Amino acid sequence: MTEQRENKMGVMPIGKLIFTMSIPMIISMLVQAVYNVVDSIFVARYSEVALSAVNYSFPAQNLMIGVATGTGVGVNALLSRSLGEKNSERANKVAANGIILAMVGYLVFLLFGLFGARWFIAFQTSDAAIIEAGHAYLSTCCIFAFGIFGEIMFERLMQATGRTVYTLFTQGVGAVVNIIFDPIFIFGYFGFPEMGVKGAAMATVLGQIVAFVMGIILNHFKNKDIKLELKKFKPDLEIIGGIYAIGVPSMIMMCIGSFTTTSVNKILQSFERLGKGIGETAVNVFGVYFKLQSFAFMPIFGLNNGVIPIISYNYGAKRRDRVMRTIRLSVTTIVCIMLAALAVFNLFPETLLGFFKSEGGNFDNMLAIGVPALRTISLSYIFAGICIGFTSVFQALGKGIYATIMSFARQLVVLVPAAYLLSLTDNVDMVWWSYPIAEVMSVAVCAVLFIMLYRKVIKPIGIPGGNFEIEKAEELASAKK
Repeated sequence: MTEQRENKMGVMPIGKLIFTMSIPMIISMLVQAVYNVVDSIFVARYSEVALSAVNYSFPAQNLMIGVATGTGVGVNALLSRSLGEKNSERANKVAANGIILAMVGYLVFLLFGLFGARWFIAFQTSDAAIIEAGHAYLSTCCIFAFGIFGEIMFERLMQATGRTVYTLFTQGVGAVVNIIFDPIFIFGYFGFPEMGVKGAAMATVLGQIVAFVMGIILNHFKNKDIKLELKKFKPDLEIIGGIYAIGVPSMIMMCIGSFTTTSVNKILQSFERLGKGIGETAVNVFGVYFKLQSFAFMPIFGLNNGVIPIISYNYGAKRRDRVMRTIRLSVTTIVCIMLAALAVFNLFPETLLGFFKSEGGNFDNMLAIGVPALRTISLSYIFAGICIGFTSVFQALGKGIYATIMSFARQLVVLVPAAYLLSLTDNVDMVWWSYPIAEVMSVAVCAVLFIMLYRKVIKPIGIPGGNFEIEKAEELASAKK
């Protein structure tokens, strides 16, 4: 391990450190957002059924990415903390066990793709054409999911050691591959067969596999802080427990998010009772919104991915001042990003929706439902951004359960019930207000949890008899028992 890399997150000025750690990931995340949107634009141009199929597949696809990301978050934080404590042997074991867990996660979704994809689509809609197209799309994404699991894990290994710039290459190249092959596979250009929505899935997994291979190569040649050896590739229950203690709450949040999206899809689909096409159009608007909102949230997630190892490293190095400066600056930056997104969604909703005009679809209906949806949901952005910023703090300091509590309260206790109750008004525009309502409540819960975290974890950092000494004393007492 080189001394320069070891000291970077402990000595570089916080503003510059966040900038150098996060900007490459923010750029790569924006590239991801671009290809997510382009993917749906091509699918919409193919047919409205294809767009519906992708939208109904989104919750399961999002859950798959959540499991991969959650594992990566745990590895990222634990590995960064080990480096902060100058324990290179443990860091290598964390990396190896993280790769094992990524492959286990892939096997779970491989089975889902083979046996559960059709059922998942049929649960949300009874339209036979959408079910068939959705099964083709979702099963392909799951069967070849080793690409996304491997890509995310190897990117997190680079992020944990401060080499975030290389994630720009992996995600960027993967996104470009996806964008290039989307129209080729969907419409059958250059001698390829026309595959429709399945072609979109094939382009997606191809980009993920390319990024995965690049991640392996870059880690091998550029990531000198981690040495992956075959003998290290054996399960270590203590390390796996540490990874999941941080990562499982993130996975649970994604599970909750997927459940919420599926539930809202069902609520919106119920508006079919008011007239043919209203429910399906509302579901498509909801799906399009999720593609568009990635331009606001992806940069924040990129920022968080850069902030987590900084906080974890300085927590391990007992630097409370640097931990607090990182929190203040990151949350302030997130609020500024969300203010910009709020302005765009309220000023240009028609333009944004216009990119997703479907072949053979009723665009006037999409505008009638979509314009109020974008303007109303975006009112929650500032509150959502604050909560996301503090979620990374909870995860970095090993209190991912706080993030789980916040997500559970926001989505299951408030958002879904509010969406259902508002749907009883028979006015689809009212359903969108469930998002601002839920985010306001979430900020209140977030404030309470952070105060608890500050008193129990952050304030004692570096103080004799503080959290490090207390934890060691508790471990010793437990061992004696």
